[in-house]
Amino acid sequence: MAQQRSGNRGPRGRTGPGRGSGRTGRSLSGDTGSQPRTGAGRTDRPGRTVPRPRVTGRMGVFVLVMLVLVVSYASSLKAYLQQRHDIDALSSQIVEREKAIAELQDQKTRWDDPAYLEQQAREKFGYVMPGQTAYVALDANGEPIKPSGRLSSPDSVGKPQEPTAWWSEVWSSDLIAGHPPAVGTPPATKIGQ
Repeated sequence: MAQQRSGNRGPRGRTGPGRGSGRTGRSLSGDTGSQPRTGAGRTDRPGRTVPRPRVTGRMGVFVLVMLVLVVSYASSLKAYLQQRHDIDALSSQIVEREKAIAELQDQKTRWDDPAYLEQQAREKFGYVMPGQTAYVALDANGEPIKPSGRLSSPDSVGKPQEPTAWWSEVWSSDLIAGHPPAVGTPPATKIGQ
């Protein structure tokens, strides 16, 4: 409205040294004085506004830098997780192998014991000490019977029953003393029945 009243003067507030009046020179922002500036964009033709680009060069560089950082951190994270998985797998292998080594060392120490050595010679080869007689049990076909008895693990046997306290037994006998259970046949009243 102020421009319509003042006539054909050009944009206001842009005067000073080194700045044109708006009609003859270009302003520092690159706008010409003949094209009025609006908040939504600039106008190429009367009545039509061209929207200003929302992505600027700085925004593009920022997005590019962020993408590079995300890709580099993602690859580093993937490598870290893979290494943790490998370390866990190797740790479990180490535990298993240490257990196997302990079993083999235990077996080696058993073979150093003369009693174990004698037992193995009797079982595997049928050796006997001088003066002893070896007996071999045969089945119906004449084949030697192999021992089938094996020790079972304590877990498979089951839990033993816990004993009850003596005072609970006494109390239960006191409760049934006056009322004996009627189970089975009554005793005979005469001898020989």
